Amino acid sequence: MRLARTIAFWLLAAALLACHVIVIQHSLGARFWEDEAFNLTVPRNLLAGLGYASDGALSGSTITLFDPRISTGPTVLLPVAAVLAFGADAVIGARMIPLAFWIALIAGLIVLGRRTAGRWAALLAAAVPLAFNGLGNVSPIQGPTDLLGEIPAAALLVWALVVLPRRAWLAGLLVGLAVQAKLIALLALPGFAVALWVLAPGRGWQRIVQTLKRGWLPLVLAGVPSLLVEVAAFFSMGPVNFVQHLRGLAYFVRGGGQHVQPTTVPQKLETLAGAWFVPPWVAVATAVLCVLLIVGGLLAIRGRTADADRLAVMLIAGSAIGALAFVGWWSTAAHTPLWVRHPAPGVLAFFPVLVIGAVWGARALAARGAVSRALGPVLVVLLSASLVWSVIGHVQQTTVPRSETLASQRADVAPIAEWVTETGTPWLAARPWGAAIAPIVMSGAHVGLWDAGAMSGVPQLTGDACKTATLVEGSRYRVCAAP
Repeated sequence: MRLARTIAFWLLAAALLACHVIVIQHSLGARFWEDEAFNLTVPRNLLAGLGYASDGALSGSTITLFDPRISTGPTVLLPVAAVLAFGADAVIGARMIPLAFWIALIAGLIVLGRRTAGRWAALLAAAVPLAFNGLGNVSPIQGPTDLLGEIPAAALLVWALVVLPRRAWLAGLLVGLAVQAKLIALLALPGFAVALWVLAPGRGWQRIVQTLKRGWLPLVLAGVPSLLVEVAAFFSMGPVNFVQHLRGLAYFVRGGGQHVQPTTVPQKLETLAGAWFVPPWVAVATAVLCVLLIVGGLLAIRGRTADADRLAVMLIAGSAIGALAFVGWWSTAAHTPLWVRHPAPGVLAFFPVLVIGAVWGARALAARGAVSRALGPVLVVLLSASLVWSVIGHVQQTTVPRSETLASQRADVAPIAEWVTETGTPWLAARPWGAAIAPIVMSGAHVGLWDAGAMSGVPQLTGDACKTATLVEGSRYRVCAAP
């Protein structure tokens, strides 16, 4: 039986690896969409000597230093600039950085799973990110290589959990880097505070004091990356513009940069339940199953003080609070749209850890008696079946024909890029925000919005028919003379 389990484990591990490879390959060739393109303007401008600046398409369509509308931060975009500095293809080179973070995310989950509940927990945890479906809205996560900050932030949060028991200072620094990958990673701080409290010795006030003693340095280091970014912004912009920058950043953080009809908690929870490659009722049932196993495991170890149990409780408590912080904020933030990208860093970081906690709970139950010993494995099999179903659904989704791919974009942009080079056109105006953004960035021109004052007299790229003279045309997009 032991040999059979080992063979089964490695066959499933190989199948999961193949699924990851298929999804990664599909993601690399996916359409380069507008948020990715807007993010790419920052490393491109940095290499052009314009500073850490976007093209400002959402900020007046002028070069904008430390643009608050770019919520994907230097933790992601500076490595992208380094890759592009060596002459890598702009899109594929840029996508290599999120891919590296995706691999780090999966590796960190494997480490946590193996350490906490054995190799089967590691295998299930490595499958959870593939089960998440970020495609179901107009602001998607298409796949693991999208030039966005959500996956890098999740990877850094997972590795912060890995190092927290022995190197709390390093965990704090990793959380700080996660914040500078995606600002919303700030919501992870309560979870890490609870995790530190679980690890602290003593009881009552003594435990609180020990938590404060152990927590001040990680907290300081969590703020260091953001402090360095703002210091760089101050010296790049000067005092007056820096104050304007801080105001813009505060406005963006409070409002999310979107103006939508208010959303409700049931709408948000329904959206989250539908953000998996299984029917929503299966996703909800799987979540309930995980909660039951975790609670059962915690009840089973009452009175035990083994280090392994304390580490498991730390992961469960920290991840539960972290997941609640992300989902709770998003579901109650009526001003934010129904985009699962917003809670995605917490979902990708903490939900897999809770699955690890569920497997640990099944093992703890199995040690309690015959009934629990039979019940635990059955529940884990049901959990595994749900994840297998979801992963297979993700792989099947990669076979669905796409209306536009990176290859088709390149072919369509080629004549426009040639025209931009020949004419030396520095800017193109996108009409409107959306599909026109990426072709402009891929053409080598700076991108603005057609209705910005700074774009007066600038040629416009659109997918619609030109109302003025057509300057150059591809199969899908064309550049129109300025009106």
